[in-house]
Amino acid sequence: MKGFILAILASAIAFVILINVLPSSMIQFQGENLQLALLALAVGVVNAVIKPIVKILSFPISLMTLGLAGIVINAGLLLGVAFLAQNWAKLDFTIGGWPTGGFTADTVVGAVVASVLLGLISAVVGLVVKD
Repeated sequence: MKGFILAILASAIAFVILINVLPSSMIQFQGENLQLALLALAVGVVNAVIKPIVKILSFPISLMTLGLAGIVINAGLLLGVAFLAQNWAKLDFTIGGWPTGGFTADTVVGAVVASVLLGLISAVVGLVVKD
């Protein structure tokens, strides 16, 4: 339980860094700290519940691409979180204009860059904050 809470905290810190570092054409969030915590909770739940299932199902593809399929999986899960945040939680969180502006090349680039940076930042925060 403590590890899950620390993972949510790490993803919240990573989202704050991402929102401030990446341009608004890639990732955009308009909201308060409580909404950011809700978004981090959504990412934590998706990473804890859905990601292991998807990783197991995509193991053969990951084996053939030497793990590069993991970047695509993380980007897809991040787009799923953006969709859920926009439609269910009514949070103003978009990646490359998606889900409000349609699925474009900016969406794919924004999702891949954001997922790579989110993974790196979460790893660094995870090393700093011990379980």
